[in-house]
Amino acid sequence: MFSFKNISLIQFRNYPQRQFTFKERITGICGSNGSGKTNLLDALYYLCFTKSYFLRPDAQNVTHGMQGMRIDGDILLDDNAVKLVCIIRENNRREFLNNGIAYSKFSEHIGKFPCVMIAPDDVALINDGSGERRKFIDTILSQLNAGYLKQLIDHTKIVQQRNSLLKAAAERNYVDEALLDTLDEQLAERAQFIFDKRREFLQKFVPLVKEQYGIIAGKDDGIELAYDSQLQHTGIKELLRQNRQRDLYLQRTGVGIHKDELVINMKAEAFKMLASQGQRKSLLFALKLAEFITLKQQKGFAPVLLLDDVFEKLDAARMHNLLQRVCVYEQGQVFITDTHKERLQQALNALGEKYELIEL
Repeated sequence: MFSFKNISLIQFRNYPQRQFTFKERITGICGSNGSGKTNLLDALYYLCFTKSYFLRPDAQNVTHGMQGMRIDGDILLDDNAVKLVCIIRENNRREFLNNGIAYSKFSEHIGKFPCVMIAPDDVALINDGSGERRKFIDTILSQLNAGYLKQLIDHTKIVQQRNSLLKAAAERNYVDEALLDTLDEQLAERAQFIFDKRREFLQKFVPLVKEQYGIIAGKDDGIELAYDSQLQHTGIKELLRQNRQRDLYLQRTGVGIHKDELVINMKAEAFKMLASQGQRKSLLFALKLAEFITLKQQKGFAPVLLLDDVFEKLDAARMHNLLQRVCVYEQGQVFITDTHKERLQQALNALGEKYELIEL
């Protein structure tokens, strides 16, 4: 089992200095808005991913008016004690240590301590553009496969280099065809790898999402999900060749896996055009729960689950279905926040599991 035993925060957001000890597998955290509930969950996420869940620059995570911060966490993984430390120096230089050993590349840490977070703004995964859903898929795959993360990082860098070359070509009215050919070859190799991994992953993941939606909502509502990629119809090398002149004109790379989409429909229509708020929230939780289950199956232990302010997102019946699954059936460590102490206690008492309550 993977679990946090304690965490210490120094100059992290609204915590000048604070330590928390976690005695039970299920931890409820209650307090008014602005008391630091979300910040505590994000500190736990920080130690799993080396960064904030909310994509804030490191400097914005330092307590206002202070310089530098530190997060320490003691973890138990398969009966082995692990100490993780994240430090932001006064010059904003970041350091991350695993049992006293610093990482040379932060990407090496991703996937060692899997974590799933659900926060209010995650509705963007349903309502916003395809980039949100690609990022969601990539986050899961990066925790499962270190090679995938490396290829993804390399792919992003090559696209940036290619775009710079396209822009320079327009400014100089001259294109270095040999260099562009080389970049296309490098880009194609990585794009094909990423496409193959996404397609293979989604073949198993999509049915799991639909299953979890049915459990949470009590019915399937005609939900359909499908992977759509330009590479399904034309090879990446041919796509780049066909679109070279267009890319030169627009000064950017217009085809490839950075255009992939997870299409979501309901009864053959676009989901976000027809779905109610309850259906949107049910699908969001189904996606996240499928992520949780997938990580557990692949890692052999449950990821830590962070549920931030979820009581406002689901009705009582759907909320109970969700908590029953993650707190009782899956047996992972769960942190859940709410502004209402009594509501949180009532929901946790109904599970019949031991829990502790932290009041902020």
